[in-house]
Amino acid sequence: MDWMQGLQNAVDFIEDHIGEEIDYAEVAAQAYSSNFHFQRVFHIICGYSLGEYIRNRRLSLAGTELSAGGSKVIDVALRYGYNNPESFSRAFTRFHGITPQQAKTGNVNLKSFSRVSVKLILEGGTAMDYRIEKREAFRVIAKKERYGGGEEEITQKTIQATWAECIENGTIDTLCRYLRPENIFGDAIVGISMGEMRGKDFDYAIGAAYTEGEVEEGLTVEEIPAETWVIFPCTGAMPDAFRELWKKIYTEFFPASKYQPAGGVCIEVYPSAEVDDPDYHCEIWITVEEK
Repeated sequence: MDWMQGLQNAVDFIEDHIGEEIDYAEVAAQAYSSNFHFQRVFHIICGYSLGEYIRNRRLSLAGTELSAGGSKVIDVALRYGYNNPESFSRAFTRFHGITPQQAKTGNVNLKSFSRVSVKLILEGGTAMDYRIEKREAFRVIAKKERYGGGEEEITQKTIQATWAECIENGTIDTLCRYLRPENIFGDAIVGISMGEMRGKDFDYAIGAAYTEGEVEEGLTVEEIPAETWVIFPCTGAMPDAFRELWKKIYTEFFPASKYQPAGGVCIEVYPSAEVDDPDYHCEIWITVEEK
C-alpha cells in the first residue's frame, strides 16, 4: 500500500470512530505500519502526536455540538471519551478558552481543529542520498524493552528515557564491548524498532551487531530477518537533522519512489555519542518492498 494512501486510511479510520475508544495499533494497521513506527512518523509529519490529534478533534467537535444547543454537557462528554463532566470541562476549557456551559449559550468564540487531509504537493526537485541493500538475516545483541498497548500513546520521550537509562546504568558501555569494525554496523550502536503489524505492544532495543561471545546478563541476542533495506545517511546536529530526514523520507522519497515501507524493522545507526556535533553522521534503515 502506498504510504500516503495508508496515512489517509488511518485518518479516515480515526474519524469514523472518533466517538469510540480508539486502538492506536489498529489505526497504525490501516497504514500497514507498526504501532510505534506509525505514531512516530505521524508526529514528525503533522507536528503533533496521534493522541493530540484525536483529543483535539474530539474537543473541536464537542464545541460544535454544544454551541448548536440541545445537547447536555454530560452526554457530549461521554460521546467523546470522557468518563465524567469534570475532566471533560477541564480539557474543554484548556482547548477552547471557555467552559462547556459558556459554549452552550452561543455567541462565543470557539477553536476549530480541522480534519487532516493528506495531499501530495510538488514544489520542486530535491536531492536525497540513499542506497538499497538486500541483506541476509543477521544478529544483534541488545537491551530490549516492551512498551505500550494499543490504547497507549507512544512518545519519543519514552525512547529517550530508555537511552538515558542505558547510558546511566552502563548498558551502553557493555554493548560497546561487542563492537567490531567488520560487523554490519561496524563501531556503531543501534536503536531498533521491532513492532509488528497489528501488534498492540512493541519492542524497542538498543544494541550492537553480534557474531559471538558470552551474552552479558540483561542482554539478549535477537535475529533480524533477511530483508530489503533502504538506507538514508543523515548529517547534522541531533535531533533536528534527524526529524527533518524522517519527514523527507515520508513526504518526498516514498511518494515518488517505486518502494514503500514493508512494515517491518526500522534501525537507527549511531556511530558515536557526539550528537551535538553540527556534522554528526548517522543512518536510518527501513525495510521496504516494491509497490
